[in-house]
Amino acid sequence: MERPVKHLSLHRVNGTELRVIADVEAGVLPLIEAEETVIRRYAAGDAWPHRWVNLFVLQDLEPLRRQLRSTAGLPADGAADLDGRPVVNIYDLADSTGCNVYVDQQGMATGRYWDDPLALQGLLAHEHGHPLGENATTRSSRRLQIQLSLEQRSRQMGATWPVRQERLQRRLTSLATMLCLLAPREVFTDEVAIRAGFGNALFHVCQRDVESAQRHLPERDDLQRRLRDEVSAGQLRAEEAEQLLLVGSLDLYVKLALEVAPFQRMKREAEAQELESLLQAAIFPSLEPAIAVTYAALCKHYALLGGKMTPLQLKSWGESIVSLLARALADKGLHLHHRLWIAT
Repeated sequence: MERPVKHLSLHRVNGTELRVIADVEAGVLPLIEAEETVIRRYAAGDAWPHRWVNLFVLQDLEPLRRQLRSTAGLPADGAADLDGRPVVNIYDLADSTGCNVYVDQQGMATGRYWDDPLALQGLLAHEHGHPLGENATTRSSRRLQIQLSLEQRSRQMGATWPVRQERLQRRLTSLATMLCLLAPREVFTDEVAIRAGFGNALFHVCQRDVESAQRHLPERDDLQRRLRDEVSAGQLRAEEAEQLLLVGSLDLYVKLALEVAPFQRMKREAEAQELESLLQAAIFPSLEPAIAVTYAALCKHYALLGGKMTPLQLKSWGESIVSLLARALADKGLHLHHRLWIAT
């Protein structure tokens, strides 16, 4: 770590050595308490594999980004995209003796988790659930790759379309990667955490995430006004403005299906219904109808995930996920072409 270490401590928790290294001071002790609770509860079961855990509490994750950029072949899971992730678990699939958990203090504060002990527990329980949730399906997901491209239905495209097209393709590729390739890992991880007794903590985090999604609605309204101004100024076609708004809405809101689906799969109907009620009352009425339709279809598709899917079976399942996005985009004049394949 290049920043000065402000906290360094060693703890023993049910046979696991917990090492805490932080470049922040305030708020570290409640985080350690949450981590100890998570380790203690997981370690009480038969599946806990770790003898040591390194907990890094950082102002932000830039030191981790630099490390990953400079370390070729690092056996890390899920570390390619750190944006928006307040906690990250870096672990080696070939060596389960330990793991490295990185906490983004600023990201935690932005998400309103930092001063919330139950949210801290839920986030840490989720990250520690990743190696425990590994199965044939998650292994299959690592063999799949995806590539997307967009095509306008209309031939009368605005002058800025080529630049916007590239940005939209990147955003949709990131979204499809989450919904298709990473979703099995997220779903099975949450199920592991729920089985271990962290259902209430995860539900609390999901409530916070829905509240955060609701807070983004005014930003969407601002974007809509800016796009209308560009249309009025002749800088953008009305059809393109609708497309941009839809892609933004898809990217921000359909991923909420990943919050609800694990509760549905685990038959925790009261919590799933409460989350869906929040979405139906506070978010979906402000968005395009395609968002609620796509969200509901995603939940149904996540219910079909099994733990022993081969790469070919998961590829077929993933094709159906991409088709949901393609259907929503087609209503606004965008054709989504994709290639989903099994890497050798």
